[in-house]
Amino acid sequence: MRKQVIVLCLALGALAPASAQLSIAIGLPNVSIGINLPVYPELERIPGYPVYYAPQVDANFFFYDGLYWVFQGNNWYASSWYKGPWDQVGPERVPLYILRVPVRYYRQPPAYFQGWKENSPPRWGDHWGKDWSQQRRGWDHWNRQSAPAPAPLPHYQRNYAGDHYPDRQRQQELHQQKYRYQPRDPVVRHEYESQRGHPPAAARQREMQDEQPGQRPEPRAREHAKPPQSEQRRAPPTPQGQHSQAQYRDGENQDRGASPQSARRSGPPDGKPPSQQANEQGQGSGHDRKSPPRDENNGRGQGNDSDNRGQGHGK
Repeated sequence: MRKQVIVLCLALGALAPASAQLSIAIGLPNVSIGINLPVYPELERIPGYPVYYAPQVDANFFFYDGLYWVFQGNNWYASSWYKGPWDQVGPERVPLYILRVPVRYYRQPPAYFQGWKENSPPRWGDHWGKDWSQQRRGWDHWNRQSAPAPAPLPHYQRNYAGDHYPDRQRQQELHQQKYRYQPRDPVVRHEYESQRGHPPAAARQREMQDEQPGQRPEPRAREHAKPPQSEQRRAPPTPQGQHSQAQYRDGENQDRGASPQSARRSGPPDGKPPSQQANEQGQGSGHDRKSPPRDENNGRGQGNDSDNRGQGHGK
């Protein structure tokens, strides 16, 4: 009897690791959901949807917009690799096209799916409540003809299975090298950046914190401190209802035959120093008093007349 008890305890101890693999263990920063895929799963596209599902996997396993999505234990999980690690996604952050997948493509549907139409999406509003329905209003209404094209499958992951399955850091390196697709859905893009360790908002905030006032690049400081040259050379606008003295001078110069540009270059008389104005006035007054030029023809004409008169008297 005692030996039978010992054998039974040993048997229970041997079964403990197997049962632990099927349980859901939640940890930080990622989640283990107990899905163990020995090889890369075969994926088929759902007709009319940009979503793939795994018909041979005994789980609610999907692929959409560059990420794998699994619904298990009443929760959604996402990963960039087919076997995790998985990040839990709240109901308010699940992409619309994942929510719209018909019931018939869930390989392990929960009990509350019973009675729902197989060709229709699950009744997530009934399950997650009124608050979720208001937040995700209109999720089950869309134009089926305008559905986006599906993302390419990351077939390179076929080469990494079993003991060759990489850790998370190596996964990111391989994914960046061998899979150039970037998510288009804003919700998926946010989740994708979060898994890489730098979501868009957090990354920008970290950059702003790293930039201390004394370490910012000098060219940026000069650009903000010094306005563009075009703005420096631009003359201030003339107030409405007022005419500048330059406009009147332009009209006078045009009447006298001078160009407006030369008048502008000469500058306003009022803006000159008094000594310069006095000199110009003096030069102008002297020019007015100058006698007109002597007509040489008139002088020569008089001389000729006198000569002629002299010649006449001689005769």
